[in-house]
Amino acid sequence: MKGQVVIVTGGTRGIGRAIVKSFVKQGCRVAFTFLSNKKEAASLKRDTKGKAVGYQVDVRDFDKVKEAFRKIKKTFGEIDVLVNNAGVLIDKPFLSMDEADWDTVIDTNLKGTFNATRACIFSFLKRKKGNIINMSSVAGFKGVEGQTNYSSSKAGVIGFTRSLARETGPYGVRVNSITPGFIETDMMSDMDEKIKDKCLSQTPLRRFGSPQDVADLVVFLASEKAGFITGQILTIDGGLTT
Repeated sequence: MKGQVVIVTGGTRGIGRAIVKSFVKQGCRVAFTFLSNKKEAASLKRDTKGKAVGYQVDVRDFDKVKEAFRKIKKTFGEIDVLVNNAGVLIDKPFLSMDEADWDTVIDTNLKGTFNATRACIFSFLKRKKGNIINMSSVAGFKGVEGQTNYSSSKAGVIGFTRSLARETGPYGVRVNSITPGFIETDMMSDMDEKIKDKCLSQTPLRRFGSPQDVADLVVFLASEKAGFITGQILTIDGGLTT
């Protein structure tokens, strides 16, 4: 994959950060987006010795995403791989969930995936080359209490992936989705220990996944080793949904 141009949305923390660093190790030229944390973006650029460059953009805003991608193409060249990783959680019981809680999660996780994909899909189809990897979650097909907004957004990503793969397949463009289970990220570090223990007991491998576990799968899907895989939803959850 040396020399390929990769965009990772939401690339400064957790899974996104591991994905960015993994592509850099493959010799790729990587651009990542972030919403607000300039310090983490700067530290990631340092960690990768400048081989990964951050662009501050809200994935919910199509015009801003389009402009950021235009800048990336001007700097790096044609995009080869898009990883739609940007996402948020706002967990609440449905009766306590207001419109803003719903809109923020849906617009970031689902519309953000649309916006980033739409910004580069024409180039992929024209070149008959491209690879899109969407980050979903086991919550997208396994109901999770207190996550009607998050589960809905991730279920939407799964449907988006399957439909788009059918449209783009004849043009040589692959589209897949990854559905992680419990992964040790900052989001999980805030979880109550009792809930963590319960989650661990439900996972047959009796461990949580690491961001690197997910990043390794993303890199595989982006490589030619996965050249005949498209429209698939690959679960990486230690057996949680078995």
